Amino acid sequence: MRYVVLVSHGTFAPGLHSVLKMLAGGDRPDILSASMEDGMGADVFAEKFAETVKVIKEEDEILLLADIIGGSPLTNGLDVLSQRGLLDRTRAFGGMNLPMALTASMMKDGMDMESLAAAMILESQNAIQEMKLNENDEEETEI
Repeated sequence: MRYVVLVSHGTFAPGLHSVLKMLAGGDRPDILSASMEDGMGADVFAEKFAETVKVIKEEDEILLLADIIGGSPLTNGLDVLSQRGLLDRTRAFGGMNLPMALTASMMKDGMDMESLAAAMILESQNAIQEMKLNENDEEETEI
């Protein structure tokens, strides 16, 4: 199985996981999340993460999405996966957002890992835009 695992500081990962339940087919066993909450030490997060990913087997693949590269949730998550011998079956991404996570969740089983990684990054980048507002426009603008 190919898993999507979300990690973050605060409640970002569980919140994103909740949105994925709405958009990607309910409570799916292939989408997991863990967060490093305020005041939580790295060792406690590592234990929480290890508990979250205990269902992952050595033949499975992991798409590990994190809020930031180099952050404690990502580095400690990678340490746990390394200790379990799963690092060579893991692709890690920073800067996760909803389009990236949704692409991973919806397309993970239909693409090879290289194509999926490229699609995730492209969707994530394309979603970052400024919405131009024209306050002087008297006609109702369609959004």
